Amino acid sequence: MKKVKYFTPEEARKTLPLVKRILRDIISAGETMRRRAASIEGNVIEDTEIQNIATAINDYLNELEEIGCYYKDWNFTVGLVDFPSIIHGKEVMLCWRSDEEEIRYYHEADAGYSGRKLIPEEYFLHNI
Repeated sequence: MKKVKYFTPEEARKTLPLVKRILRDIISAGETMRRRAASIEGNVIEDTEIQNIATAINDYLNELEEIGCYYKDWNFTVGLVDFPSIIHGKEVMLCWRSDEEEIRYYHEADAGYSGRKLIPEEYFLHNI
């Protein structure tokens, strides 16, 4: 079993340039897959192009997991990424959306996006 990497907000912030590049690839591949699925007749699952795109998306998701974070938008339309962290002694997820400039929120591991709260200032090395 792979050991969980816990990020400080600063460490997660430093990964954003790479994470953003991977998310662009995921969202682009998701759009290509939707267009392809809409244009074909028959069994989408058996379509070679769709299988190739799905493999590419899986590779991108694995890249994110190698960094230590997890992709959470299974519609592949908005990048939503969680970074494991510890806040107030509890395991939480720092939560970032691709339309946000910085990582400013977290949520309990079982709460998901709807339970987002601002990261307490004391968890930042500097103000963001």
